[in-house]
Amino acid sequence: MFSEPGAQAQANATNSLGFNLQLPDDPKEFDLSIRIVIFFTLLAIAPSLMIMMTCFTRIVIVMSFLRTALALQQAPSNQLLVSFSLFLTFFIMGPVFEDINSTALTPYSEGEITSQEAIEIGADRMRTFMLKQTRPKDVEFFLGLARVGPTTLDNVPLRVVIPSFVLSELTTAFQMGFFLFLPFILIDFVVAIVLMSLGLMFLPPTMISMPMKLLLFVLVDGWTLLVRSLVDSFNY
Repeated sequence: MFSEPGAQAQANATNSLGFNLQLPDDPKEFDLSIRIVIFFTLLAIAPSLMIMMTCFTRIVIVMSFLRTALALQQAPSNQLLVSFSLFLTFFIMGPVFEDINSTALTPYSEGEITSQEAIEIGADRMRTFMLKQTRPKDVEFFLGLARVGPTTLDNVPLRVVIPSFVLSELTTAFQMGFFLFLPFILIDFVVAIVLMSLGLMFLPPTMISMPMKLLLFVLVDGWTLLVRSLVDSFNY
């Protein structure tokens, strides 16, 4: 228990230090504060949203598989792979971002719709894009985990759409990686047989197969084929 003079002194000290928490009386000021908090929260999780809700996951995994299939350790570097995957993501997602800008951001900036309506329009456009890339069985799987009853695709909640989309992207990326490995595994197999037949068992097969892989990749214009396959693998 504090004595009355002591309690008064403590209260004065607290006020002098500025620990005076007051909620704004104006609802508009309170709404502005909430919007600022939401903005900085979205800014903090923007990298995760960029990875999870776009085509970045599929692209960067396929690029990593390509480097492994070519038996290259640090060429291209991780920074270069991520940067190229990021720019390719913006290229593929361009129509989606333009649609969100024209239907949500521009009307909101001109005061034609509220912030809540803009968020709903943008989220609906992203939901449409993700569902076009998602396997129905993955959606059904997460609907079962979420214990959500039968529903239409338009009514599937984002908490189900996002993990379903990520799971489908991982599956598709691994499938593309498998087919990407096949020709390079064949080269490794042929080189190993030739070296064994020549009695050069102590010569590392990688020293012979890696230049042949690079030559094959360049001759068939591999980068163009890979980028075209990645772009064509997405449905808009």
